[in-house]
Amino acid sequence: MPRFSVVVPAHKVQGFLRVCLESVLDQSYGDLELLAVDDCSPDASGAIIDELAARDARLRPLHLPRTGGPGPARNAGAAHADGDYLLFLDGDDLLAPGALAAIDARLRESGDPEVLLFGHERADIWERVSPRDDELSLSGPFAAFPAAWNRAVRRDFWQLLPGFGDGPYEDLPLAYDMLLAAAPGRVACLDRVCVIWRERRRGSFTTTPGRQHFAVLARYDEVFAALGPGPGAAAPSSSNAGRADAAGPGQTTGPGPGHASLVGTAHAVVYRAMADRLLEVLDDPRRIAPADRAEFFREAARSLRRHRPPGYAAPPGPEGVRLRTAVAGSYGAYRALELGAKAARTLGGRKNTAARKAYAQYYRTQLRRPVDENLVVYGAYWNRGVSCNPAAVYRKARELAPHLHGVWVVNRKDREAVPEGVDCVEVNSRRYWEVLARAKYLVNNANFTGEVIKRPEQVYLQTHHGTPLKHMGMDLRAHPAAGKSISFTRLLGHADQWDFSVSANQHSTEIWERVYPSDYETLPAGYPRNDAFFAATADDVRRLRAALGIQPGSIAILYAPTHRDYQRDFVPPLDLARLARELGPGHVILLRAHYFYGAARTAGLPEGVLDVSAHPSVEELCLASDALLTDYSSLMFDYANLDRPILVHAADWDTYRAARGVYFDLTAEPPGLVLEDEAGIAAAFRSGAWDAPAPTALRAAFRSRFCPYDDGRAAERIVRRVLLGEPGLLPVLPLPERTVAPSPRQVAPAGSPPPDHAVSVLPDAAE
Repeated sequence: MPRFSVVVPAHKVQGFLRVCLESVLDQSYGDLELLAVDDCSPDASGAIIDELAARDARLRPLHLPRTGGPGPARNAGAAHADGDYLLFLDGDDLLAPGALAAIDARLRESGDPEVLLFGHERADIWERVSPRDDELSLSGPFAAFPAAWNRAVRRDFWQLLPGFGDGPYEDLPLAYDMLLAAAPGRVACLDRVCVIWRERRRGSFTTTPGRQHFAVLARYDEVFAALGPGPGAAAPSSSNAGRADAAGPGQTTGPGPGHASLVGTAHAVVYRAMADRLLEVLDDPRRIAPADRAEFFREAARSLRRHRPPGYAAPPGPEGVRLRTAVAGSYGAYRALELGAKAARTLGGRKNTAARKAYAQYYRTQLRRPVDENLVVYGAYWNRGVSCNPAAVYRKARELAPHLHGVWVVNRKDREAVPEGVDCVEVNSRRYWEVLARAKYLVNNANFTGEVIKRPEQVYLQTHHGTPLKHMGMDLRAHPAAGKSISFTRLLGHADQWDFSVSANQHSTEIWERVYPSDYETLPAGYPRNDAFFAATADDVRRLRAALGIQPGSIAILYAPTHRDYQRDFVPPLDLARLARELGPGHVILLRAHYFYGAARTAGLPEGVLDVSAHPSVEELCLASDALLTDYSSLMFDYANLDRPILVHAADWDTYRAARGVYFDLTAEPPGLVLEDEAGIAAAFRSGAWDAPAPTALRAAFRSRFCPYDDGRAAERIVRRVLLGEPGLLPVLPLPERTVAPSPRQVAPAGSPPPDHAVSVLPDAAE
């Protein structure tokens, strides 16, 4: 029988659940079982639970047939628990490192009480930690925030309790009930942060406005009914009464089973907690909608008057003024107080911040015109041209939705590279602001330039442009080399504009939902740009190689190193001259420098190396190559679809990982051979080890994990779902049933003549 049973209910938390469960399984104290309860979640929460359960036998999955809410899900998990103590943790929160060891030590020190309360921290998306809601060292158990997840409960004692309710704020009454039901001397405190409560921006109960939040009023009515009439109505009935809020750490308290009233200052402590909670809910627009604020205020004021202990004095300072104003019951006075505080903050900010420049009058005028239902605006790589996932969507839309007119936004210097026949506008031109204001659909793999206002009628599709190995989005705040030029406020504002976010795999889905926290719908559709890998034929592969000047029978190695945030200029991590010499005749290196550096940085390359950095299609380069050699570029995830060899040059892995941050250890879960230097890479090709059974098996596992949706129909899925409004997504062809483009070694007969002109395997954008 384990010491601890940790119960985690999970519903629509796929972006947070994995790290939550790992925070339990990675505890230094390992005598535990983890009961993860899939509350019939419509996302991949259940799959994440099953995946981790397959790795660690301590995780016991439980899948409920229908959604019941967090309360019933916790009850279901507790019913299957075997541990001495129960702990409850929400699926988007974290158990602090060392928490279970500290809890176990405190339990033993205090004689294994029925309830142990411990501290927590609130951390928002900026990782700003709010002041603790509970100071157990000062006020004792009844000062603890009334929640399910800040206490350990003896399982035999839990079985005497009624369990959690099934409505909003379901844990609030039970949090107090268990303190009242505990036997005298059987409640203890641990004044240590054991749980990190992660406040989500969107998607959680506390960030969803609606009248369901009125339930907090009824829950506090239940609490005070259990507490009794208050200290002024009756004398203490036992020697323990009135001590609940005065106990410090190490003391055990409790009014005892059946005790009908809680007297002394504990009643005031609970009242103050209620006042803070009700006003917090009232003032939070993510919970109470503007139309409901006045009604909620009136109901809260009645509760504050009804449950106020005799002689209760409001605290000093602004908080006391807020409370007295609320108790008085005048919403007008409370609103005036609130507006006064807001005006003071605004005036203070204007002393240090210049007013934003007003939008151009032309843009404001266009925003008042009707939306053009047949207009789509596309952008890629910060306006560098027609490419990547948006380009594949554009081509498929011309085929399936010819009534839609697509316009590309491009930088002035990139306009000449736009294919003939493609309508485009320059960034910050008059027409740029016109089409952004009026287009029904916005499609991008990064973001649009300028302060773009997304209208409610518009639909924004974020395609992204790679699977994340390195840290992205809000995770970059911890990495100044990469995040120094990023405005994270603008980043969040941009994510708030998205209606759809494309995902190539479950790994990406989890990362995007956590680092770009907003209300968009994730489309597990695959990356449209990878459709080319399934459309290309043997003739296409031959023609692409000939157009690049690759001699028949040669092994073409696509070398695509990623950029380093700590390097200003492009410095190839490999000595390409040495590598070309070591490889010898019959090999050619196709150098694809990262677009951040530009093609001009690759001048003076040795014989045997072709600079393809300026080639317009990386997909064509992949099709023309026999193998990919990279370090940490996300291109490896796309290339894996081709089921061709991938080699990883990881000489500076530790430096890269420390500087940028990564989501998994690539050297432990690689798509093929991991090599340190030029000699090792060349030896792998000369010996045939580059395509031997061992790296082939690694590639198969990598492909299975990161290429679940790419089957050649990703663009069609997206066009039908987003641009045509069809419900659902087209089914995905299973991996074994897919037919990918043949490799060069399968199609290139010796001495094949090159074509007399360059041929593109991708459809012309103007077709």
